[in-house]
Amino acid sequence: MMKSTIVAALIGSAAAFAPASQVSRGTALNAKKGGPSLKYVPCISTDDLPAPGSATSGVAGGLAICIAVDAKGAVYALGDKCPPVNQPLSFGKVSDDGCIADPVLGTKFSLKTGEVVSWCPTGLGKLVGGIFDPVGVPTYPVKAKGKTVEVQVDVNYKANFEAEYWSGVLDAQGKANGKYY
Repeated sequence: MMKSTIVAALIGSAAAFAPASQVSRGTALNAKKGGPSLKYVPCISTDDLPAPGSATSGVAGGLAICIAVDAKGAVYALGDKCPPVNQPLSFGKVSDDGCIADPVLGTKFSLKTGEVVSWCPTGLGKLVGGIFDPVGVPTYPVKAKGKTVEVQVDVNYKANFEAEYWSGVLDAQGKANGKYY
């Protein structure tokens, strides 16, 4: 009898560690990514365009966008998260050399390409920027349509980015699909 009990306990213990079949759940763990879908979407009103030499912020397709106007009046759209610490680029100053400068660390980015022209040249910038590799900001095609400034973005970008994150029983919203109760 004792041997039977020990054998049964060993088999039961081994079964606990055996692989079980996976049950499909409707969470972001198995969310499928969609392909890129580039579209022009509204960002700001033409009435809200900043004066030449300055910038403002907007949202297009769920992405934070910096709308900058150079001294000649040309309009540019860039990502509004400024590396390395993600402060808003829209608080920066547009210079006559075709760049916009990060208001805190002084990094200059090309308005046309988003590439770094000068990486963290200020005192605090040298300290913080020395820890990180220089990284540019994304640029987006921009056009005026009626009274709206439109920016071409991947409208699936936000959903694809969020598909990488877990959303389940204990998510912040309370439901597996991210909706409120």
